[in-house]
Amino acid sequence: MNSLAETVRQLAPHWGVMFVAMLAVLAVAERVVDGVPLWASLLLVLLVAVGYPSFVRAVGVAPDVWKR
Repeated sequence: MNSLAETVRQLAPHWGVMFVAMLAVLAVAERVVDGVPLWASLLLVLLVAVGYPSFVRAVGVAPDVWKR
């Protein structure tokens, strides 16, 4: 069992990358569609939040706490 500090140490870089990915997706959507509605922004954020861990596992760089 991992300690809380170890879990946070493993996940912090992924949280940062996921946050930047969300901002990038929202920026691209705003550039493509002027005035993206709130529901669409929330949907895009949800897609990144759900898709990022799956992508990281597929690529093979998932932290140990996600491999359980």
